[in-house]
Amino acid sequence: MKEKIVFVTGANKGIGFGITKHLGKSGWQVIIGARDEQRAENAISELKSAGVNVLGWVNIELRNLANIEQAAKDIQEKYAGLTLLVNNAGIPGDMSVNSEHTELSDIKETLDVNFIGTFALTKALMPLLTKNEGRIVNVTVPSEISPYWHPLAYVASKAAQNAMMGVMAIELQQAGTPLEVFSVHPGPTTTDLNGNMALPGFHDIETVGKKMAELINDGQNHQGEFIELYPIVKED
Repeated sequence: MKEKIVFVTGANKGIGFGITKHLGKSGWQVIIGARDEQRAENAISELKSAGVNVLGWVNIELRNLANIEQAAKDIQEKYAGLTLLVNNAGIPGDMSVNSEHTELSDIKETLDVNFIGTFALTKALMPLLTKNEGRIVNVTVPSEISPYWHPLAYVASKAAQNAMMGVMAIELQQAGTPLEVFSVHPGPTTTDLNGNMALPGFHDIETVGKKMAELINDGQNHQGEFIELYPIVKED
């Protein structure tokens, strides 16, 4: 029987923590991806007290390609049974400005983390995940522009990530490669990333984490799909 080992980036807080917790509670062995050792240890302590089997943590800094290379090497050496990568970690960019006032440095930094870093990690782990007939799940937002919320740096970085998923899925399918990739939009969620915004239609981390785990565990093939857990609610 195939091992159920998952690596979640940005697992120490927010949606990543919720996904990790509920996958762990449903029988997955989890590896924490985090930038800070203390935050990782705090998350591990909380997860273990919830009954989650935490295998360990890996230092991952998505803006640093050398760090990503080292993280992938560590995973391949220590956790050769990896069957699921959840690309959750990301940065918001400057959400307070419109496109005209968005700095080029903000666009570059957000793309470096959310797209280039995520791609580099995914590419580095694809051989191992293919060998284990695993899956890659990206936590993202729609490429279609919402009239209610559309910070350019963030939306552009996620649109690139969505394109990555779509291209990979078609290529894997055409080649008959036993690796599945799909994307999930959790919907409006109260997290640090949006300053703990809690408007009508927003969900909490527990709700989103549980629903995400249910989706991952549903036994279905979601190759190339973009799945919305909770679509954005129209503002009055």
